[in-house]
Amino acid sequence: MQPLSGHVMVVYTGVFDPVHLGHVDIIRRGSRLVERLVVGVGENPEKTPFFTLDERVRLLKEVTAAIPNVEVQPFSGLAVRFVRSLGARVMLRGIRTTSDMEYEFTMSLTNRTLDPEIETVFLMASEAYSHLSGTFLRQIAVLGADLDKFVPAQVIAALQARAKEQRK
Repeated sequence: MQPLSGHVMVVYTGVFDPVHLGHVDIIRRGSRLVERLVVGVGENPEKTPFFTLDERVRLLKEVTAAIPNVEVQPFSGLAVRFVRSLGARVMLRGIRTTSDMEYEFTMSLTNRTLDPEIETVFLMASEAYSHLSGTFLRQIAVLGADLDKFVPAQVIAALQARAKEQRK
């Protein structure tokens, strides 16, 4: 599949705590549409992360290593500023549910107010992953349930180890 012309680089931002199969699906599908996809790993000041920023970046790099046009970078602050700092003009977002749609719509309008030259493009989550969320997966991990249907193999051991720490 040839990338869309004129869209050399697109940026997919998120917290990725932890990265799960839904994220990977959006990354794979998004990477087929563009020449370069940058995955920006940020922080949400309203949440206490399960993994540090460095750990999340490392895990995402491991998970996306086989996708040649994907690169992973950490960032802090507003996603729209990160996108602008890279010289990109398009943000990629995944939508799982109608509640996501409402949140993402509001976010995209806010981002457009902050920088009218940056557009947001949405990919619908694949049906198999539309129920996944970081919060849900952290709970499953802490409760000791099987994770292989939800997260990439490279993430399972790290998630289980962190969950074990949380149970102490």
